[in-house]
Amino acid sequence: MTPPSALSSTPPLLRPRGSNHVGMRQFNERVVLQTIRQHGSLPKAELARLTSLTAQTIGLITTRLEEDGLLIRHLPLRGRIGQPSVPLALNPDGAFSIGIKIGRRNTDWLLVDFTGQVRQRLTLAYAFPDAQTLLPALSQHLNTLRDALGPLGPRLVGIGVAAPFQMGGWHKMLGLSEAQSTDWNAIDLGAEVQAMTDLPVNFAKDVSAACVAELVSGRGRDLKTFLYLFIDTFVGGGLVINSHLHGGLHGNAGAVASLPMHLPHTPGTAPEQLVVHASLWELEQRLLAQGLDPTAAYDDRALLAPFATETHAWVAQAASALAHCVLSGTAFLDLEAVVIDGSLCRPLLELLLERTRLALADYNWEGLWHTTLVAGSIGSDARALGGALLPLHANFAPDRDLFLKA
Repeated sequence: MTPPSALSSTPPLLRPRGSNHVGMRQFNERVVLQTIRQHGSLPKAELARLTSLTAQTIGLITTRLEEDGLLIRHLPLRGRIGQPSVPLALNPDGAFSIGIKIGRRNTDWLLVDFTGQVRQRLTLAYAFPDAQTLLPALSQHLNTLRDALGPLGPRLVGIGVAAPFQMGGWHKMLGLSEAQSTDWNAIDLGAEVQAMTDLPVNFAKDVSAACVAELVSGRGRDLKTFLYLFIDTFVGGGLVINSHLHGGLHGNAGAVASLPMHLPHTPGTAPEQLVVHASLWELEQRLLAQGLDPTAAYDDRALLAPFATETHAWVAQAASALAHCVLSGTAFLDLEAVVIDGSLCRPLLELLLERTRLALADYNWEGLWHTTLVAGSIGSDARALGGALLPLHANFAPDRDLFLKA
């Protein structure tokens, strides 16, 4: 790994300029970068129109950003009246970040470039993570991705970690002892990763990070307010209100896994939660009971023989539970849409959406506005990608309030 002292010859990203106007200059630079990120390559005249900055200011800003290697010029657009315009675009090599998703079944590392594209991916699978194995692997794979950048290493701006708030949650379902659960819940994963690197580390709840990926790079480009559901080993959720990720008092908004499915039938007996009915863990158990490979729940085999029978039975159960969740969320939040994504294959996700829509038709919607149910656009990479977007946002987005879109 290249020591920080060896990076002094590389111009700092968005380096401060001047004295009295550094803050405003940097803010305007970030506005320009955010505008290009949202709209794609743009000529200077269009940048001026979208940002309400003068043509002279845009010229100064884009020159500085080109010098810093954050913007590149495309070929001139010809065939129009006047001088040909030159579109400016984000330089994919302008900055990099690493996203880490630490899950109950696997850990993923993504190296992401300035445009949000995945450059390299590493994965470690397990039945359940053992801290003595996982923590050294986190450090090893971080160094592998950082070293893979070679001379571009100085442009790695940070690391984002996405993991459950309580890795040991629902330990009885996973077959873990209470001691194992307690040990995991005592580990501060963000601090553990920070101890492995000199780069800044951001931490987010895993499904909140997935929701960020959908907000910034997926359906959030068109939807302003939506409930986000992610189907993985355990189901989870996130909440976007007015294009802003709403964390809640404890950063736990959208914790749909704990949603009760019905009223208690007898005193002292807690009703089952959504996590029991709409998680891939349940499909794993169904496949195991038939002597089948439970990992098929996460890939295309799920809808093929001999797995399809159990998969369809799980879909019927999960769709009914998800419909209850969607209606409950709509009643509280008056949602524009509910976005559902997950670690399952796309044909299975589409089937689950279709059956959930059918289940919603059986509910009484009196007093409510019907919401739209749509498939997420990111898939299984959403949590790690969301993690990788955290440092990019911290370094280059114009707003101070995390995830608030311009």
